[in-house]
Amino acid sequence: MRTPKKEIDKRYEEKHKAERKAKNATFGTSMPRADFDELNAFLEANRISKVRLIYAGWEALKAEIKNN
Repeated sequence: MRTPKKEIDKRYEEKHKAERKAKNATFGTSMPRADFDELNAFLEANRISKVRLIYAGWEALKAEIKNN
């Protein structure tokens, strides 16, 4: 009998957890639901990823701080 995919995936995730954590990070944050819904609608309508939004905001803030 074959091993279920769920079990294979779980073993893979456990084995590579440290590697994944060293490579990537997650922002655990919250915001008001109305703002979240509006932001998601804007991103979806303009086909913008949340990652692209974060990088664009970061670059804009760096430029703003540099100019002050």
